[in-house]
Amino acid sequence: MINCTINNKPVIVAENTTIIEACRKNGITIPSLCNLDKICNFGTCRLCVVEVEKARTLQAACVTEVTEGMNIKTNTLKVQKMRKVLYELLLSDHKQQCLSCTRNLTCELQALGTTLGVSQSRFHFDHSHRKSEISVSITRDMDKCILCRRCISVCNEIQGVKVLNPQNRGFDTVISAAHQIDLENSDCIYCGQCTVVCPVGALKETDSIEEVKRALDDPSTRTVVQIAPAIRVAIGEEFGYPAGMPTTGKLFTALRDLGFNDVFDTNFAADLTIIEEGTEFLTRLKNTLLKEQPQLPMITSCSPGWIKYCEHNFPDQLHHLSTCKSPHMMLGALVKSFYAKKIGIDPAKLFVVSIMPCTAKKFEITREEMLIDGIRSVDAVLTTRELAALIKQSGIDYSRLEETEPDNPLGFSSGAADIFGVTGGVMEAALRTAYELVTGREVPFEQLHLKQINGLEPIKEATIRINDPLPQYSYLDNQDLRIAVTSGVKNADVLMRQVALGTSPYHFIEIMGCPGGCITGGGQPRSTDPNVAQKRLEGLFAEDNRKHVRKSHENEFIGRLYDAFLINPNSHIAHEYLHTHYTPRGKFNEYIKNDE
Repeated sequence: MINCTINNKPVIVAENTTIIEACRKNGITIPSLCNLDKICNFGTCRLCVVEVEKARTLQAACVTEVTEGMNIKTNTLKVQKMRKVLYELLLSDHKQQCLSCTRNLTCELQALGTTLGVSQSRFHFDHSHRKSEISVSITRDMDKCILCRRCISVCNEIQGVKVLNPQNRGFDTVISAAHQIDLENSDCIYCGQCTVVCPVGALKETDSIEEVKRALDDPSTRTVVQIAPAIRVAIGEEFGYPAGMPTTGKLFTALRDLGFNDVFDTNFAADLTIIEEGTEFLTRLKNTLLKEQPQLPMITSCSPGWIKYCEHNFPDQLHHLSTCKSPHMMLGALVKSFYAKKIGIDPAKLFVVSIMPCTAKKFEITREEMLIDGIRSVDAVLTTRELAALIKQSGIDYSRLEETEPDNPLGFSSGAADIFGVTGGVMEAALRTAYELVTGREVPFEQLHLKQINGLEPIKEATIRINDPLPQYSYLDNQDLRIAVTSGVKNADVLMRQVALGTSPYHFIEIMGCPGGCITGGGQPRSTDPNVAQKRLEGLFAEDNRKHVRKSHENEFIGRLYDAFLINPNSHIAHEYLHTHYTPRGKFNEYIKNDE
């Protein structure tokens, strides 16, 4: 332990503690824009400067460790003046269009100016050399970039995608992919984690609000909307509700008040995914055990960011991915086929909107593999943040809304579908159904929860013993089913390297592209709560626990869909609408070589 003094108060902290950490632990706030706790400590913004006795210059608190006997002053007149100058320098190189910026009133740079008492800068630099771009998922306005490098930390250290880095030096520094190529030509997976940590408006999801507004205003268009599982435990945060509190019923009502003709639930398609994916897994498992066409481990395919990462980095292993589309793409395909026929409308007159926690979903709907007869299954994706903005723009008082249910036949869902939004949820939902179909017995888990794969740990694993299966599954008797669960592509890379080397011990692997799963997706509300992921996780499990139907195969509307349209799981028509294939992609350095 280290003894030091902060603002004349004796303090004891652990060894290797930075000054900013020591101050936070003792209730002292030090301003910073580049610091993310335990993630980003570059010391680039310098706004965290403090006085340290006997030090020749002011010290950056985020990168300076406390030493024995250190005497620290955090709020002297010298410190205050320096922070103001440093802030003005940042502001001088920043496009000040606050009123038209999506981060207006939620911008950390803007808030810090109020804290420091600075409203304008005495300095001005030309920043027109910075390149901005609009990709299908992410918009980069580099004239607003303050070079804090948070996006670099999350891209490199948390996700391990390693696309963003500083380019050039001094006043010419920009944050971009190598050679300043566009994101669409890089290895970017559009996960959007960079948009969550950006303190200003330099990074955001590509706006689809106006496109949706036009569809809602078009009397010749029938608008259909669906919501992903993770939305219901996050959108309330935009309206003052505690993190993780489900506001499911209010959400359905808000969507109707916005003018959507049909309000469905992606959870329905999550139940459908379990039936299709479970059937596919059992088929692969049988083939492997009988020495026919082994394609194990099978890997889940609900996360478009993870899929794109695999296409870039493991193109020779794509056959391990489940062929199932993600749930919202399944539901979109059903809306423009089964549902369009049911209500007697031309699919071209249907406009399907998905409310997603994920910026990569904006990219997913544009994939050629997802087209059916040249028509998109989903026409637009709004993130949680975008939907909240649309609700506010429409003058809807979210807190006063009554609770309603989604429409059927594509709205009812089991509790298993709710937990699709959190790491481990897809696997648990699949096991609830697969184990019961194979053995005729309910899974022997406490309250249907497999605790080994619950929680937010990076990589989790479990082994399930199958005893006394039904006669048609006799080949599974006394088999140990080995499963693994991970989230965040940096962790997925660890498991994929085992798969590529042929050393993976698993039969089934669940991978989600964002750390913790969809609950922390790139389109979710930005939060300063360090426990927000855990709270959203608990909210989804609460939704699961409150339902009387908690297994996907017990969803009666799924059975009716097969009787009326799909015939059987993994049937020819099911493959036509619910399954897909993947595209091996080159690395960005290959693009650069070809361009040169």
